[in-house]
Amino acid sequence: MRNYVLASLLALATGFMAPASGQAFPSKPVKFVVPFAAGGPADVVAREVGQKLGTELGQPIVVDNQGGGAGVTALSTVVRSDADGHTLLFAASGNMVLQPQVSRTGGKELVAKLRPVGLVSTGPHVLVVSSKLPVNNLKEFIEYARSHPGKVNYASAGVGGVAHLGMEYLQALTKTDMTHVPYRGTAAAINDLASGQVQALFSSPPSLQAVIDKGLVKPLGMSAPGGTGAARSLPVIGTVVPGFEFTTWYGVYAPAATPKPVVDRIHAALAKVLKDPALVAKLEAQGVELRESTPDELAAITTRDTEKWAKVIRAANITLD
Repeated sequence: MRNYVLASLLALATGFMAPASGQAFPSKPVKFVVPFAAGGPADVVAREVGQKLGTELGQPIVVDNQGGGAGVTALSTVVRSDADGHTLLFAASGNMVLQPQVSRTGGKELVAKLRPVGLVSTGPHVLVVSSKLPVNNLKEFIEYARSHPGKVNYASAGVGGVAHLGMEYLQALTKTDMTHVPYRGTAAAINDLASGQVQALFSSPPSLQAVIDKGLVKPLGMSAPGGTGAARSLPVIGTVVPGFEFTTWYGVYAPAATPKPVVDRIHAALAKVLKDPALVAKLEAQGVELRESTPDELAAITTRDTEKWAKVIRAANITLD
């Protein structure tokens, strides 16, 4: 009995003793299910953070890319997995708050079956316009759009995404009327913006830096305070358009039935990793701002953004079905 008690205390000191299996967590590699294809921004962040997190937990993190299906495939995989902490969802804000609202098959019921572990990163989008557009700042752009209703074409990476909804949000607050041109991905949208085929776009700083540096587009402002590198010097749109603000973020989620001690263990390791100076510097150079949160804080962020975007979606009558 004495040896059993000592062994139990040691297990509690070094890791969580899973009640069902009697094994300490983690007892095998941990999977990050990412609802995007390999090579994209979410995949890059998941792999960089996952490598450090695996070292901290003592088990490797395996990234499983499950792009397509508006994220539903990836969410389904995690929801159906064993609730033992070994399968986690590495989600973007769009997976958790946008797709479930704009599509009946967007995973609303799946989101309810997940519990937050912690935020990973957050950052604003940058509003850019074609260098061919005769405006040089946000006020001039708004006035130009007002005086040319329906004539300004704005691009996005697809209907119902944050770039699309961000511009609908801006139009609602500025009483402007612009035309949406959806693309199948950000790269094609940026190419047409640079050539002047479309006139405006919201996107993340890393995806825009090359065309900004070449003078092919003009950055007008950020969707929220923050950002990294040169983006920090841009004006915040909310200072010109009161009430306007949005960010994109990544967070980690687990199946809802995952025991709290396991979630707490993962969260503590994740919070430590996100403060790693080398990781912070490496991802900031790519325009990614790491930011930790408690599970409750991530839940609050998810709820807040769901309510915010619900108003925009209803007002613009946006649906994918």
